[in-house]
Amino acid sequence: MENYPSSMRAVLEDLRSGDMRMLEVPVPELRPGGVLVRTAFSAVSTGTERAKVEASEKSLLGKAMARPDLVKQVIDFAKTNGIRAAYEKVQSKLDTLSPMGYSCSGRVIAVGEGVTQLRPGDRVACGGVGYANHSEINWVPVNLTVRIPDQVSLEAASLTTIGAIAIQGLRQAQVSFGETVLVVGAGLVGVLTMQLARAAGCRVIAADVDASRVQKAQALGANLALLSSDERFLAAVEEFSRYGPDAAIVTAATPSADPLELAAKAVRDRGRIVVVGIVGMGVSRPNMYHKEITLAMSRSYGPGRYDPAYEEGGNDYPVGYVRWTEQRNMEAFLDLLASGALDLSALLEKRYPIKDAGRAYSDLISSKSYTAILEYPESGEAPPVRPEPRSSARRERQLLRVGCVGAGGFAQTHIFPSLKASNRVSLESVATASGVTAESARRNFGFARTHTSAGLVQDPQVDAVFITSRHQSHAQYVAEALRNGKAVFVEKPLCIDRRQMELVKSAYQEARNPFVMVGFNRRFAPFSARLGEFFRGRREPMMMNARINAGFLPAEHWTQQPGEGGRIVGEMCHFIDWARSVVGSAIRTVRASALPDGSRYHGDNVAATLAFADGSIANVTYLANGDASVPKELFEVFCDGMVARLEDFVTLDLTRNRKTQHLKAARDKGHRQEIKLTVEAMLAGKGSPIPFPEIIEVTEATFAIVEAVASGQPASVEDPLVLASGTN
Repeated sequence: MENYPSSMRAVLEDLRSGDMRMLEVPVPELRPGGVLVRTAFSAVSTGTERAKVEASEKSLLGKAMARPDLVKQVIDFAKTNGIRAAYEKVQSKLDTLSPMGYSCSGRVIAVGEGVTQLRPGDRVACGGVGYANHSEINWVPVNLTVRIPDQVSLEAASLTTIGAIAIQGLRQAQVSFGETVLVVGAGLVGVLTMQLARAAGCRVIAADVDASRVQKAQALGANLALLSSDERFLAAVEEFSRYGPDAAIVTAATPSADPLELAAKAVRDRGRIVVVGIVGMGVSRPNMYHKEITLAMSRSYGPGRYDPAYEEGGNDYPVGYVRWTEQRNMEAFLDLLASGALDLSALLEKRYPIKDAGRAYSDLISSKSYTAILEYPESGEAPPVRPEPRSSARRERQLLRVGCVGAGGFAQTHIFPSLKASNRVSLESVATASGVTAESARRNFGFARTHTSAGLVQDPQVDAVFITSRHQSHAQYVAEALRNGKAVFVEKPLCIDRRQMELVKSAYQEARNPFVMVGFNRRFAPFSARLGEFFRGRREPMMMNARINAGFLPAEHWTQQPGEGGRIVGEMCHFIDWARSVVGSAIRTVRASALPDGSRYHGDNVAATLAFADGSIANVTYLANGDASVPKELFEVFCDGMVARLEDFVTLDLTRNRKTQHLKAARDKGHRQEIKLTVEAMLAGKGSPIPFPEIIEVTEATFAIVEAVASGQPASVEDPLVLASGTN
């Protein structure tokens, strides 16, 4: 394995201003199912990337007008979570640095677990937004990585992903030998589409609004190239094609529907139109109806796109059922380059060293070039090392020196602001799998430096590790941090299965002064405390109902992916813990059942009944099949002739002796208090605000719910660690 630095240069976009910056960020982590690739060349796309930059340069109002779908999402989020939470979420998103690029080439320098088809030293082409970035080193899933034939240069291979887009558009058009294809939009993808169609034995007409592009198209593969505004356009197309084009492939990039209208007017009766570019879809019905035209969308690089099981999980589609996947389209493009059927020499117009990436974007936007190629230094030329910005005076012992693993939306909205606001916390370092989000967090919240996750949990300058990464990684980070003598806060869940549970328990029992806190924040909400006071001194068991209108999550959401534990372990645990804290007695047995999922749900419509050691009962209903406009969380508690009703941590009704006290406040689910108590306990050397045996008990209860749903039988929650602790 090649030795590589801990930091690298990457081209990032400031989403608030739209500025392009080349920054030093941590090298991405080597993860299972993928490879680390040292980039040789990456291609800047005139269409997709220029559109992204132009969108970011708009004002906040302009951004909203350009993406009404996202505005609706924010409004829906505000209805459920409050205006303040929605505002904070938007601001957090705008303060994020975003990686640029999606098509590059280079050499493999490290291979992750489970990857057998590649090895260090292989030349590869890489694809994918968020993977094949304009960065010196990228982590790329194996299904988005293709070995480059010896006959193809690394520079030409940097266009492979863009070529796969053109190939997929042509496949969607279902063209055959001898047919005529109209390509509307003679940019980079359009020119590649022309050459591919010619290689497939088709006659090609190119159309564009720009006269210089039309002129170039003739030399780059079109049999006929026309200005789309020419009044003789339709006549010239009909004369050349005899019957009208059999298919039109729209590769233009414009909010206008004009390219689609042009295609509809030009194609023959029962012709086909495929949309590849980002264009307006408001085509008039008569043009489509009278010819019975077929309209299809082309989904990026091909089958597998937007399927996390394929792209991230490495699950390939059987070739007998899906002949042309993303990866196989990339392979086909490279094969055509190797055979000489495609000539990219005229498209590789401008090459820029990575340090001049900003100029490359400026030149590309202002010129008529098809692409800009970024060139990266050889492995011996290491990026500069960022000096330590922190003086020893900042590391006074009365401050808790915190390192954070993970920097997603939840961490940046709830965890980091609370830590930053504390005058007893020193934000030492932050680490993420990609490295880019770590740099965003460093800038936005004042962390001293970025780090790799492995280095952070071992760092002697860190006293406490806060873990907010994806669920499947929690247990490993908790165990490693404990072994290195760190206090640990981990966002729920503690772990996703019993194997991971044993890993955590072993590390906890072996540690000298173990401290583990899990982010079960609901018990720390002000209204939770008020409800507890209301029932203080109760003389009989409680009956409790908790209804959680959690909302639907699609199959492609990361929480639904195999290996992430699912929503019962990953989120329903919040409400199991809330019930445990209110009752104040150990959970003994669980009964649970779930609605049949059909093809829409994923075991996340569950009704569970918890029986406690003191005789109390809690019914917890977790739902994905409701309407998002209904408040998410509703709790009712009955005991000693009293009733408490808590809705979404905004209103609390306390009824006793036929009198109801109605309380209302801004929504507070306990995040700030949770962090405050955790920091105080860590500094004082006290135990976790939630005792470790209780954390284990609640986690075991979520496993028991999953088991009870699967078996239809009640499951017990009698972990030896809980029973030995005397926490009943």
